[in-house]
Parts: sequence; structure tokens; C-alpha cells
Amino acid sequence: MSFTRMLLVVALAFGLAACGHNKFRTYNGPSVTSIQVHKGARKMYLLHGSDVLEEYDISLGFQPLGHKQFEGDGKTPEGAYFISHHNPKSRYHLSVGVSYPNEKDVAFAQAQGKSPGGDIMIHGRSNYKGTNIGDWTAGCIAVTDSEMEEIYAMVRRNTPIFILP
Repeated sequence: MSFTRMLLVVALAFGLAACGHNKFRTYNGPSVTSIQVHKGARKMYLLHGSDVLEEYDISLGFQPLGHKQFEGDGKTPEGAYFISHHNPKSRYHLSVGVSYPNEKDVAFAQAQGKSPGGDIMIHGRSNYKGTNIGDWTAGCIAVTDSEMEEIYAMVRRNTPIFILP
């Protein structure tokens, strides 16, 4: 193979690789020191101290009023939690885990003879087959896939998240 042909093949390979979308972004800005979710306003804020770094419109659980108490109630939790993990293989593009349930949540549900549920995430929408309008999750916080890529890159494990009514 001639040098020119080899150079052309390598250039073509790099060109094709550049066309693909990589959902894993990098972030080099100020650290996210906390997250605030305002359920009533359907807004989520990534904060560095008291400065808002990013603001997002969100969707919530399909029963958005009140604090999540039991598995299957369709509610998004309220209270102070933290980011527990990153999930690169989420059914909803990418996701980051919220540490619900805490000890208080577990104790309350058990006192009622029920499970508190769990697996609460901030996630994208890619595999959701519904309308993507309004509140549709089982209790999670949903944003667009593009926004989730940004959040995934910016937020670190153990970042506090405050979910307000």
C-alpha cells in the first residue's frame, strides 16, 4: 500500500471517528458543591457555593406532590441526600444516583409495613417512549440527554443534593 493511500485511510478513519457523538464529556470549570431541586418550579440548579453554575428544567415522578414514602408511589423524594454513584449504562442515556432512602425513610416505611423503594436517579430521557412532557418518571428527576451529559461530567460522587417541595 502506498504511503498516500495509507495516509488517506488514516485520515478517513479519524474523520469518521470525529462524526460519532461521545456522551462522555469533560468538565474543567468550578466544582459543583451542591445541587438544589425545586420541585414546585420544576427546576434544578448546580451550585458552586452560592453561585448557580447551571439551571435545568426537570420532570419528576408522575405523582409530584409530597415526599416519596413507599415503593411505587410515583413520588420524588424531598430532603437532603447525596450523589451516590454514576451509571454509564443507564436505560435513560446516563444517570447519577441519589442516596434515597436514608435511615429515616427506611424506618418510616418499615413502620408502615412497606418498602421505601429506591433507585432514585437524575437521568436523561433517551429510552422513554412516552410524551417527554410533564411529570412521567417513577420518582426520578429527568432532564434532556444533552443536559444529562453535562450533569454527568460536572457532578461528583458525594455531592449534596437538596430536594425541596
